[in-house]
Amino acid sequence: MTVRAAAVLSALLLGPVLAFAQSEPSPDASRSRELVRMVRQDCGSCHGMRLTGGLGPALTREALADFPLDSLAAVIFHGRPGTPMPPWKAMLSEPEARWIAVRLQQGFPEEVVKAP
Repeated sequence: MTVRAAAVLSALLLGPVLAFAQSEPSPDASRSRELVRMVRQDCGSCHGMRLTGGLGPALTREALADFPLDSLAAVIFHGRPGTPMPPWKAMLSEPEARWIAVRLQQGFPEEVVKAP
């Protein structure tokens, strides 16, 4: 397969996926900061403050590379029954759970703390 053919095939296969991902609503800047803080503080209490693992597994880009995005978002939203992983659906919406899942797979951003 030529490089051009591979590029065309990739565009055909990934185009709808990328279009869907781009069409999902993103939280506004204030809510994004809240979600980053929640993940760093609340999720970090089990998954490690650097998200490199603790009671729960690592949530690094490398650890989640092969984890399906929809499954990751579902675990965030619904939790994992029979494990310490709680559902977060009382604290966030499904699109926000997916936003977090996408950011985790990209390498989760650091919390920006305002100076007093």
